[in-house]
Amino acid sequence: MTKISLVRLGSGLLVLAAVGTQLGIQVERDLSLVNFFSFFTNLSNLFAATVFLTGVRQRSTPRFDLLRWASAVNMTVVGIVFLTLLRGVDLGPLLPWVNSVLHYVMPVVVVAEWLFNPPRSQRERGDLAFVLIFPAAYLAYVLVRGALVDWYPYPFLDPINPNGYVGVAMHAVGIALLFVVAAWALMLAGNRLAESGQDNLG
Repeated sequence: MTKISLVRLGSGLLVLAAVGTQLGIQVERDLSLVNFFSFFTNLSNLFAATVFLTGVRQRSTPRFDLLRWASAVNMTVVGIVFLTLLRGVDLGPLLPWVNSVLHYVMPVVVVAEWLFNPPRSQRERGDLAFVLIFPAAYLAYVLVRGALVDWYPYPFLDPINPNGYVGVAMHAVGIALLFVVAAWALMLAGNRLAESGQDNLG
């Protein structure tokens, strides 16, 4: 098994352990499972774990590289948004080690895996739409569901805050731009590294 495969296997299992542990607390305290799976952090980490575990035996293909890119973009945003908007927010029953895995360790590991094991196929601007589908759908889901059940996973998406929907819109636009910039930067970095003939460890 290659080093990349070992990193993917270990990281994927670590995420499953972290999310599974936190899910157990959610069930034990009789908290909403729908709410639990409405956090972008949880969904993005589970997606990253799925990509990694699939990639343990998966050879690089254009479709698989597209999934890796999407995962790297999602995890980049998870890390940056947590550090800039959520670091001082009450995280409720979230365990410290789970928090570290989901918000610190995995964003670094996923992005590093993309850079040190660049895609064998060139990513193109037209692929950006695919990468941005999930975040756009997630935002729509959160806002619609939040209006119906009066619960939002993140305070900056809750219109009850002083700036109301204007504040929500400003944060949404800012994070959307972050997604675009992250996707563009990772695409250029991956393509340039692939062109330079960097050794592919996968």
